[in-house]
Amino acid sequence: MLSWSVAFFLVAIIAAILGFGVLAASAAALAKLLFVIFLVLALVSLALGRRVPT
Repeated sequence: MLSWSVAFFLVAIIAAILGFGVLAASAAALAKLLFVIFLVLALVSLALGRRVPT
């Protein structure tokens, strides 16, 4: 998921350089959303950790 976030961030940068403002804003928003989802899932997985079966 982090790789998708980075990919959309790169698309946003390239689109901004080429002057496609709407596309850049959409890609940046999607990259932010994916990064937040990744961060939440990483924190949940860190908090729960590996449970040893009893």
